[in-house]
Amino acid sequence: MNTSSISQSAHQAKAKFEYTDWKEKMARVGHAAKGTVYGIAGVLTLMAAFNMGGQKAGKLQVIEFLQNQPFGKVLVILMAIGLACYAFFRFIQAAGKSERLQQKSEGKRKALKAGFIISGIIYMALAVYAITQVTGSSSGGGNSKGWLAQMMSNDWGIVLIYIAAGLLLIKAIYQFVKVANKDYYEDVRGFNVGVDKARDIVRKAGAWGFISRGVLIAITAYFFFQAANQHDPSEIQGSSGAFSFLQQMSSGPWLVGAIAFGLICYAVYMIVVAMYKQFHIR
Repeated sequence: MNTSSISQSAHQAKAKFEYTDWKEKMARVGHAAKGTVYGIAGVLTLMAAFNMGGQKAGKLQVIEFLQNQPFGKVLVILMAIGLACYAFFRFIQAAGKSERLQQKSEGKRKALKAGFIISGIIYMALAVYAITQVTGSSSGGGNSKGWLAQMMSNDWGIVLIYIAAGLLLIKAIYQFVKVANKDYYEDVRGFNVGVDKARDIVRKAGAWGFISRGVLIAITAYFFFQAANQHDPSEIQGSSGAFSFLQQMSSGPWLVGAIAFGLICYAVYMIVVAMYKQFHIR
């Protein structure tokens, strides 16, 4: 094979990779999967808040809930595929050069790409967790707590927990910033109710959803700070722990119900985005 043939093949391979159709399909599947996780978590928690069954649920509890349903293994595998699609979409965003990303300042661009990578890692880890639940190779929560305790017995481990808490707090603040900026519903195409109505649905559902996520992430950041301050890994909890924290307050059930409903709104937002957003991936 001569040099020109090799160059042409490389060019064709690059063009095939940069072709956005498959990336958009992956993004749509990923957004739908993420929306489904939040929707189930919201419904289960809303039911638990008013003693109608259900449970205070985070992402891990959603996977366990699906596993206990008829054809549970199939549902969990499908969910794992969807979550992996979302993770790969985030990695593609971090590596890509979309026009909107290029319009940001260098500092914001780096921060956004770092956020994409962290989000991708989180959802890839969740996809792996889902697969281990199906295959029976999960190491269990006790071992993870033991690993955290071992890590936090060192000064560098405590520093990492502080850093994680800080990053979570920044992420929580960013949820409220997105609502204030009102840019999260741009590029949503019209569907059978028209463009304006579609954007109105996405705007309202997204606003409640992002605010609810912000509250839960902020509480989780508090848990991490507490764990670092007290050198106690048992203080680290996720969304289900955040809901329990809210439940203890006055008007606890109503607070939990409001945040749970916000997660359902976020699910609606993600599903509409999955179906109708123009992603402009490059």
